[in-house]
Amino acid sequence: MELILKKNVDKLGYKDEVVTVKDGYGRNFLIPQGYAVLATTSAKKAHAEVMKQRSHKESKIKEEAEAIAAKLSGASVVVMAKTGESGKIFGSINTIALSDALKAEGVEIDRKSITIKDEPIRELGTYQAVANLHKEVKQEFNFEVKAEA
Repeated sequence: MELILKKNVDKLGYKDEVVTVKDGYGRNFLIPQGYAVLATTSAKKAHAEVMKQRSHKESKIKEEAEAIAAKLSGASVVVMAKTGESGKIFGSINTIALSDALKAEGVEIDRKSITIKDEPIRELGTYQAVANLHKEVKQEFNFEVKAEA
């Protein structure tokens, strides 16, 4: 079954892509949830026209994502956390805390676009994360977890 995605779907594709999936997955999950529509000939024509108009905007968005990636590669991100006497963190560091720390550095990234590699983080140290800024632009960066004074 051929579908046109209306939203990004993890491990399947990005918005406005034409994908082929099994009939049950498309009919029972993607279409009822509003993630996709059937790729009929008329829908494909309308989709092609929309994509033609959107291509210019898309190049601008990609340039902005690359600029953010350049900022991110040079940023030294520090996340402060409350710790006990043994050096363990109360709770854990998640994407919300990391997004707030990036915002303090002047880089605005939605928390849903950040993936922490060694999750959950419950100790002080240096860790890695990946920012999915655009479907073609992903930036890996390091961040350090320090204890609050």
